[in-house]
Amino acid sequence: QVQLVESGGGLVQPGGSLRLSCAASGFTFSTYAMKWYRQTPGKERDLVAAITSAGDMTNYADSVKGRFTISRDNAKNTVDLRMNSLKPEDTAVYYCNAEKEINLAGRSRYVRYWGQGTQVTVSS
Repeated sequence: QVQLVESGGGLVQPGGSLRLSCAASGFTFSTYAMKWYRQTPGKERDLVAAITSAGDMTNYADSVKGRFTISRDNAKNTVDLRMNSLKPEDTAVYYCNAEKEINLAGRSRYVRYWGQGTQVTVSS
């Protein structure tokens, strides 16, 4: 059974820090790219940060560059998102995502798994 379980969300004041963690099980974690998305009510889910399966490359949304850091531990099957200098506009539900491209009958397909989400609220 595939599981992605996020933790670490909560209420923090502007300028503060939080670390989100995602614990994965039920699939070969080290072969999947891992991503963090966030979503606010009435809006689409947006990509925040991504890391390759080997952890050698990362990518960030412009709005979080220099403030957020994604990392992974393939030995522990975890991926973290360290968030610094938090702003009220960072308030959202944050989702952990695992993604892998596979070949099915000569066609490229993506396998994606999602966590249940964790609420981050930045407010004074």
